[in-house]
Amino acid sequence: MKSLRIPPPQEFSYDLALAFLKRSPRELLHKVIDDRIEKAVRIDGVVVIFSITYDGQDLVVDFLNTKVNVAQATEVVKYIREWLDLDTDLKPFYAMSEKDKLLKSLVTDFYGYRIVGQPDLFESIVWAVLGQQINLAFAYTLKQKFVERFGETVTLKEENYYLFPTPAVVAELTTEELLQLQFSRQKAAYTINIAKAFNEGIVSKDKLTGLPLKNAKELLMQIKGIGNWTANYALMKTFRHADAFPLEDAGIHNAIKKLKKLTRKPSLEEVRKVFKKYKGWEAYATLYLWKSL
Repeated sequence: MKSLRIPPPQEFSYDLALAFLKRSPRELLHKVIDDRIEKAVRIDGVVVIFSITYDGQDLVVDFLNTKVNVAQATEVVKYIREWLDLDTDLKPFYAMSEKDKLLKSLVTDFYGYRIVGQPDLFESIVWAVLGQQINLAFAYTLKQKFVERFGETVTLKEENYYLFPTPAVVAELTTEELLQLQFSRQKAAYTINIAKAFNEGIVSKDKLTGLPLKNAKELLMQIKGIGNWTANYALMKTFRHADAFPLEDAGIHNAIKKLKKLTRKPSLEEVRKVFKKYKGWEAYATLYLWKSL
């Protein structure tokens, strides 16, 4: 099989997904070339490089480096559906948002915007750790150095495609090796500790699949380096827990301040009060508030 088609839901914007994926020129784990996305993933031990385009009706997936069998194609489709958040029914969220002062204009302006996520839970958590308390540009710089140094590289037609470092590789690193990449000592220690927890089977995507948010958070937060914000972020980006709510997130606070025209940032209690109206859809309210910035 060399290509296939995936019909997206009506409430899906390919343009907004592309805009998100183009956030940084330092991103190595996918390429966006004009309106085409290219990415490498490991499927059953084989690295598959694929492209995605949109023809106005379907997502068209072409396999660039190999023909795939039916089982591999099924896994690639599953990956893409997870990555681009194609299986969430946004109709109830939009119905709720149309009655809300903060969200009403946002869901109109950004209709079809979804949580472009990270199906790899380890990648999701490490990315959350890397991004804490620094600006987005520097976070991408750290990620670029980390992926170039410790990830796998596959070359096709003189183009390099990268895979995120595996827990097994990262678990064997020393703090000093990550300090050389401009990691802080704390980020380095947390990243290695999290990798060891994955490598030893203490935590995995399979163990968290199907768990309620509360139980999944409790399991993640037993690991040193994973706090409330990191756990909520990962559960939002990997599992699409619609009720995942990174309460402490500065972006949420800035968005509420801007939209409510406050002279100061809201308190945690004020943020909780705003989000009471979004119960069950906190992650998507967060997404659209972030987008407002």
